[in-house]
Amino acid sequence: MSSKKDSSLRVGSNELELVDFRIFKEQNGKVYEGIYGVNVSKVREIISLPKLTELPGVPEFVEGIFDLRGVVIPVIDLAKWMGVIVPTTVDIKPRIIIAEFNNVLVGFIVHEAKRIRRINWNSIEPASFSTGQGMLDKSKITGVTRIENNEVLLILDLESVVQELGFYQSEVETDLVIEKFEGMALALDDSMIARRLVKDALERTGLKVIEATDGEEGLAKLEELYKTYGSDLNKHLKIIVSDVEMPKMDGFHFTKNVKDDPRYAGIPVVFNSSISDEFSASRGLEAGGDAYLVKFDATKFYEEVASLLKKEANNA
Repeated sequence: MSSKKDSSLRVGSNELELVDFRIFKEQNGKVYEGIYGVNVSKVREIISLPKLTELPGVPEFVEGIFDLRGVVIPVIDLAKWMGVIVPTTVDIKPRIIIAEFNNVLVGFIVHEAKRIRRINWNSIEPASFSTGQGMLDKSKITGVTRIENNEVLLILDLESVVQELGFYQSEVETDLVIEKFEGMALALDDSMIARRLVKDALERTGLKVIEATDGEEGLAKLEELYKTYGSDLNKHLKIIVSDVEMPKMDGFHFTKNVKDDPRYAGIPVVFNSSISDEFSASRGLEAGGDAYLVKFDATKFYEEVASLLKKEANNA
């Protein structure tokens, strides 16, 4: 299965592509096929299961490491991470999905890789349930969507696994002298933790932060602000920081709406995403974004924010 990005996925289409994969489990004598997805933008390739080298002192679900063209990649068994019992009666065709988060490559063992699906963000809903099975609860699911035969696909938060294992750390400290500014900022992210990180960083620059959990709510916040400040909004709202992956409306579609609206077009938009491929960065600029950052490097964040704010001040 190829994970090559599809250039026909246009900016502003509010669509994403998911790799559909399966995890089988046995429960109460029955076999269930779990249907899951991960954003194609985070997938580098999908390969057959190679020979792995075990690692001592790691959680049971870390199967080991292997060398892929000179890069050592840790491998996580998703079934073990979920805490499910794997049935012995199913012909499992294991594959490794190699994903990239914040420039770190990690392999995930799945029981079958089915296809690539194109789905509109409007059809993706936040998880509002808990499975009660092992580690897989709604905090591990970024969204759910219905597919054919009235089945449900769960979009897994694979990034949270990587963070829990300490494979990468958010750089929240900086040696920079943080410049101070006045005004407001709008921060969009469906992750409360990520949103808090951005909010704290922006507040350290002196900005008052307004929060939104997705693109739709972000546009609604802008409408509210315009009702208050009118054509002077640009003098008060200095910058927008947006995640890319969000239910209902993603960051690309949100930014395209912002930049197409003359009331908001002059407000700088910074993408702050865990998706670190060049294609996504290019899509961000095509949507009208003024910068694309991989979260979260505090030094780069403060430098970019300060640069954009000073540029806007000089143009005012």
